[in-house]
Amino acid sequence: MYGFGVLRGLWIVFRHFVETYIDDLRWRGRRYNNPEALKVRQGARGRGAFTVQYPEERMTAPEEFRYLPFLVYEDEPDPANPGGVIHTYCCTACGTCAKACPPQCIWIERATDPATGKRLNHPAEFTIDIDICMGCGFCAEYCPFDAIKMDHDFEVALDTRGDTHLWNKEKLGKPMSYFASIRPKDYAREMAERAAKEAKKAAPKA
Repeated sequence: MYGFGVLRGLWIVFRHFVETYIDDLRWRGRRYNNPEALKVRQGARGRGAFTVQYPEERMTAPEEFRYLPFLVYEDEPDPANPGGVIHTYCCTACGTCAKACPPQCIWIERATDPATGKRLNHPAEFTIDIDICMGCGFCAEYCPFDAIKMDHDFEVALDTRGDTHLWNKEKLGKPMSYFASIRPKDYAREMAERAAKEAKKAAPKA
């Protein structure tokens, strides 16, 4: 019948409108701040219009959400400073991430030994222009040492004109514990794979 599709569409909109208030009563105003409610609202059983009053209300980011890359480091005791720690980056400055990057926004300068001039297996400078970065995750996907990961932090806008988003190694660096907190499943899988490789290497010696 002529006009039936329009009426059906209006009915769907009206139904979502009513179900929004029913869902609010169901969760008693806690549907955005309750992990159980968010799981239902983001799933196939979600009902009503889904609107988050950002930034007062924030949704929990899924584990596989990616935005910008960051470098992983591990804290180790500083022999020159008792009680202090030094950041040991997992990056070996191999350049694989820079080669795999589609927009070519990664620049790496390998460190050299000041005494011999020999190139070392860690970066002296590691820079990413996040204004160019497209968040594809190829750098993290192709890194052979799991030294670069994709972050959940997307609030990186500046309120000043002329400033650029050239992030150096210190700005990009985050501890392994941070990676474990935002991606616990990936962290557990990588630790299991690393333990299996170490056990395989130690087996012939034993």
